[in-house]
Amino acid sequence: MAEFKTDVEAADGLHDIYGKLKSEISKVIIGQEDVVRLLLTSIFCQGHCLLVGVPGLAKTLLIQTLASVLDLKFNRIQFTPDLMPSDILGAETLDKDRNFKFIKGPVFANIILADEINRTPPKTQAALLESMQEYSVTIAGQQYNLDRPFFVLATQNPIEQEGTYPLPEAQLDRFMFNVLLDYPSYEKELDIVKSTTTDDQPNLGHILNADEISYFQHLVRRVPVADNVVEYAVGLVHKTRPFASNASDITNEYLEWGAGPRASQYLVLGAKCNALLNGKYSPDIEDVQAIAKPTLRHRLVRNFKADADGVTVDTIIDKLF
Repeated sequence: MAEFKTDVEAADGLHDIYGKLKSEISKVIIGQEDVVRLLLTSIFCQGHCLLVGVPGLAKTLLIQTLASVLDLKFNRIQFTPDLMPSDILGAETLDKDRNFKFIKGPVFANIILADEINRTPPKTQAALLESMQEYSVTIAGQQYNLDRPFFVLATQNPIEQEGTYPLPEAQLDRFMFNVLLDYPSYEKELDIVKSTTTDDQPNLGHILNADEISYFQHLVRRVPVADNVVEYAVGLVHKTRPFASNASDITNEYLEWGAGPRASQYLVLGAKCNALLNGKYSPDIEDVQAIAKPTLRHRLVRNFKADADGVTVDTIIDKLF
């Protein structure tokens, strides 16, 4: 990566790199441009993502491709009902000299795919909490730091809910985005089938490395933001809280609980990164709106009336705009 003399040059550099990342990822992943943008936004904001989609939509392939072009270590953890916290974090074992030795688990990587995270009991789900928030793991009173950057992408299947353990609100709040992965269009699916039923293997280049990603993560935080944009983001979050002073009618009618302060923080951070990726030096209200749904949809709890009337979280967020 070239040395940047000013933050403006660095901002231009990130915009150019974003184009290169999209180009490399598109060699393997056809379509899903919005999902790719949100995943990269989350990484540059030091956040984590919850990805909801039916099986067969290339969620694993997407995150493997992302790890490859970012030149980061990748581990996949398949969550099952019998998975134990030590299967994720690691455990202490006796070596040949009868001394305890810590064997690192799969969480010690840069990018973690927590596949079907809602299929494991809460005790094992909670094993990820410290690593997601503190970037460390504590085993037998000893703290071990994780490599940075550290990014957790958890997946959920929205169809089959038997034998699952819904994520508690405290853990859901740790995810910056809740991204919905939809079926590809007819034309995109034609391209997918044509490209994946041959023996050709795309050759992916490394666009960034860990140090460069850390540099851009700090750059995002240095982006200036106008007071009116911050006020809009915080006001939008306050509107989601039932019976607050500025709560909207649809909030009071259909929501049990609204979003907390972490949502406001992620709205501003995400808007900053969204602006940089689009070649701007400072975010505006449109940048907040661009990432509002994935930021808020897993933080709003609908009431019984919303279920009965078929009102979705996304519909409520649209009304709040």
